[in-house]
Amino acid sequence: QVQLVESGGGLVQAGASLRLSCAASGRTFGSSFMGWFRQAPGKEREFVAGITWNGGTTNYADSVKGRFTISRDNVKNAVYLQMNSLKPEDTAVYYCAANSATYYRGSGYYTQDFNYHYWGQGTQVTVSS
Repeated sequence: QVQLVESGGGLVQAGASLRLSCAASGRTFGSSFMGWFRQAPGKEREFVAGITWNGGTTNYADSVKGRFTISRDNVKNAVYLQMNSLKPEDTAVYYCAANSATYYRGSGYYTQDFNYHYWGQGTQVTVSS
């Protein structure tokens, strides 16, 4: 079992930066693949970024490559999303998610939200123009 709590969202202007945090509890966090998703009003939830259990592999949606960075700290049981050069189209509720399987299935597998076992409640990010 993994419990996830996101924080760090807010209202910022275009071009600004935000750092989202996801605090995790549960014994399997350290071996879990972690992902960030987002959902804008009227749109489906979409993959943003993912990271393997040891941080050795990361992957990103094309829309955020070069601007967002995912990282994790398994000592602190946390995963982060550093978001730079924010755009109004980044406005969404951002969710942290965990896949607790211990074997890696390739980056494509983790872009699908139905492949995650645990979800946080989300944190709102609003970027004004």
